[in-house]
Amino acid sequence: MKNRILFIFFIGFTFLLVSCGTSKSMHHKPDLSHYNSAKPIVVKKSDSVFISGKNSLLKNKQGIWELYTEGDPLEIGLNTGALTDSLLKNQQRVFFSKVKDFIPSNFQQKILRQFLRWYNRKLYLNVPEEYQTEIYGVSEYTSDELDNIAPKYQRGLYLHAAHDIGHALQDLALVGCSSFAAWNEKTEDGNLILGRNFDFYVNDAFAENKIVAFINPKVGYKFMMVTWPGMVGAVSGMNQEGLTVTINASKSKIPLIAKTPISILTREILQHAKNIDEAISIAKKRKVFVSESIMVGSANDNKAILIEVSPTKMDVYDVPNTDQLICSNHFQGDEFKNDKRNQKQILNSHSEYRFERMQELLAENQKVNPEIASEILRNKNGLKDIPLGYGSEKALNQLMAHHGIIFKPKEKLVWVSANPYQLGEFVCYDLNSVFGERKNDAVNSFQKENLNIAKDPFLETAAFRNYKKFKIEDHKIDSFLENKETISPEFIQNYQSLNPDYWVVYYKAGLYFYQIKDFQQAKLNFEKALTKEITTLPEKEKIEKYLKKIKRKLK
Repeated sequence: MKNRILFIFFIGFTFLLVSCGTSKSMHHKPDLSHYNSAKPIVVKKSDSVFISGKNSLLKNKQGIWELYTEGDPLEIGLNTGALTDSLLKNQQRVFFSKVKDFIPSNFQQKILRQFLRWYNRKLYLNVPEEYQTEIYGVSEYTSDELDNIAPKYQRGLYLHAAHDIGHALQDLALVGCSSFAAWNEKTEDGNLILGRNFDFYVNDAFAENKIVAFINPKVGYKFMMVTWPGMVGAVSGMNQEGLTVTINASKSKIPLIAKTPISILTREILQHAKNIDEAISIAKKRKVFVSESIMVGSANDNKAILIEVSPTKMDVYDVPNTDQLICSNHFQGDEFKNDKRNQKQILNSHSEYRFERMQELLAENQKVNPEIASEILRNKNGLKDIPLGYGSEKALNQLMAHHGIIFKPKEKLVWVSANPYQLGEFVCYDLNSVFGERKNDAVNSFQKENLNIAKDPFLETAAFRNYKKFKIEDHKIDSFLENKETISPEFIQNYQSLNPDYWVVYYKAGLYFYQIKDFQQAKLNFEKALTKEITTLPEKEKIEKYLKKIKRKLK
């Protein structure tokens, strides 16, 4: 009864906040008076090639969409929206269908929508006008079907804060990224090289329409970034000055209000900074609402640094006496490294494990080149090369990445992984070529095929085929457990044989046997799980608690 009263109070309080605090944000639009708002005309050359003036969208043979846009913020937004129209509508359906999977109740979805309107009420005040304008242009092409969530423009803004909100409110760890940089004596030619896995996972469908966007803005530097339909923020990118940005989530407090989304801050750095000092200066201007490490690489400085930001402070982590920099999902600078929340993240997550694995692999490779960088990003084993099972979050390659990416900033070269994950061919692009030799009617891929890195041989193995089957069976066992359905011995045997080194297959079997009170079988499976590399300390402790309960029940 007490919980029911609290829940009703929460609902009433939420609606009160919504009614008195969101009116301005729900009616706000950027000032478009000094822009040409004419809708672009798109010419469809084929099912995979679309042209709008000097702007284009092409799907290359590796399955990556290549987008080129230029102009002022509204022109870039409108052309991006017009060219990616069907992809954009599909992407939002995919994203919001995932939300429905998390929250199936229509009533709870309504409460969530009201909460997001209140939570994002100051968001528009913290997004620079040029990106509000670009988001507005893109949003003109989003689906009317989703207007019950929010009007098109506000929905576009919300989606740019989705990473931050999920990270902040639930510590979802949708993002468990790993990144590294090497330069001077640590690379073959002495020039800076960076590699990163962007382990942002909604579902497989979300990563199907991966876009490499090449943007030529009227103000700022030309740049490329890896993105998805509807996203104007930057998660991985490089500009024509050879400045790169990538982001890695860290442990956050739960903030009371949305501020500047991390991807918008990194987009601003990418578009307006030519070196590390300018990147730091831009970061100091913005207030963020989650904790994040931004790795900035610079051809002009021939090194990389981390800008570590939180809602309350900022630090710059430099490594003056070494030729490499490693980043996972915890802070390293003096301002944050002894913070209790950061220490808890190191102890209870898989961040430190992946950090040490990158150290180990970089130590094994004295001179890094793009091919070696791709091998590190694709590595599926644990420390000392032990098998983790496929899909483990302790692996650098968790078999869930939206993309892997490698930068050679001085040469303006970038390699982007084709699907699936970072296993497909790493497709090479030369920014000097893309922006320097472009023709108005170009309909060919921008890639430099002779520099591409071959797909991972793992794709052709029985182990990978079994992993794909395992993912299907893993969803099934989750459903069986949730609905307390009977699971056959044959199902469990097959499920475990598909990914035998992964602790989860024994843990979930243990949960089933515990559920049906077959404590002896539960004990055997939990004990087997403990012989494998458990992802985090809390998960290991959970299994040990089950074993203690079973020991008491078997007495």
